[in-house]
Amino acid sequence: MFFNFTTAGESHGKALMAIIEGVPAGLPIDSAAIDHELWRRQQGYGRGGRMKIEDDKVEIISGIRHGKTLGSPIGLVIENKDFVHWQNVMSVEPPQKPARRKGTDSSDDGNAERAVTRPRPGHADLAGGQKYGARDLRNILERASARETAARVACGAIAKQLLAVFGIEIKSHVIRLGPVQVVPLWRSWDEISAMRENSPLRCVDESAEKEMIKAIDDAKKQGDTLGGIYEVVARGVPVGLGAHTSWEDKLDGRIARAIMSIHATKAVEIGEGVANAGRPGSQVHDEIFMSVPPAVAGGLMPTDEAVEANVQPPATAGGSDYCRRTNRAGGLEGGITNGEEIRVRGHMKPLSTLRKPLRSVDIETKLASDAAFERSDITAVPAAGVIGEAMLAIVLADAMRAKFGGDSIEEMKRSYDSYVAALATY
Repeated sequence: MFFNFTTAGESHGKALMAIIEGVPAGLPIDSAAIDHELWRRQQGYGRGGRMKIEDDKVEIISGIRHGKTLGSPIGLVIENKDFVHWQNVMSVEPPQKPARRKGTDSSDDGNAERAVTRPRPGHADLAGGQKYGARDLRNILERASARETAARVACGAIAKQLLAVFGIEIKSHVIRLGPVQVVPLWRSWDEISAMRENSPLRCVDESAEKEMIKAIDDAKKQGDTLGGIYEVVARGVPVGLGAHTSWEDKLDGRIARAIMSIHATKAVEIGEGVANAGRPGSQVHDEIFMSVPPAVAGGLMPTDEAVEANVQPPATAGGSDYCRRTNRAGGLEGGITNGEEIRVRGHMKPLSTLRKPLRSVDIETKLASDAAFERSDITAVPAAGVIGEAMLAIVLADAMRAKFGGDSIEEMKRSYDSYVAALATY
């Protein structure tokens, strides 16, 4: 049995929905923890007006009884509070008045159909309209909206609760926003964990964060948007998830796919993959040792002198006594987890809805026009990091289920414990 999910719902529809399959029976579920993850997704300096409307809470409608999973599909619903202003526009039934109002992309009239005919460069509007034959691009943008990621975060919150049983934790932080980059990029787990939960941009460097905030303010004045880079880190992942035997079983490929699927993410990096492309092999591959200290700032571990002084730290996750003094591979070798921290970076482009619209073409008149504008953020890089946590949690939960199976959480734990005990003798 694998951990998988699907979502449904539109940005201004009645609700978002998700169904999760493959969660073992008997897993305690904290719904407040799911709501907390939804809250984290909505935070971040530079977010737009939609965040002031929505107060996301999850409603669990199936698969859980008396606080524990049943082993059956879990159904989740997240209400869209803004739907009250869009009931006619997003009605399931045909509209009362068939006439369509053109040029009403930004109308506040709840009775208007608000047809969209001016595609935004960089968005799914035009390509989606051409693919599906939609003359009203709202049929595309409503589902293409990043609002869908609220449902992903809810699914990821359940995946995190499954992983926590096995001591696996996941966190994220922002390492670049617009022109401002944290130096050095590599930050320890302790530094990331020490960030305030209400940090404006989830950045470990408060000085860089202030510069990022200024960059956001400047972009807002210009009617522009900013992208950036977020890093997601998983600690406690055992050796042996994923496989080298088939391209589709390589876990780094599955992680890359999951992160790339996040809205506006246009590149994915695992470990120091980008920098490694320009280095000689002697400066890339992580040498193997027995029981050495964990990584510190800069990506390097303590000196040989510290090792020789009998500093004996915790071993690699999952019971293995083999360690690496560096983690440039980002916790994966040959598509298999090696027990080190998994580190993956998502490169997010600037959002495609600009207050100062880019040039476009009206698909009805074929005349040059400004692109459509609806509510948007100046940036959403911190939120993308939270979504990245959810997607990494889902991939790891799936890999854990594939390796250790079990119809109940107790059975899965027995399999895991047996594996870890065997690993310790290798």
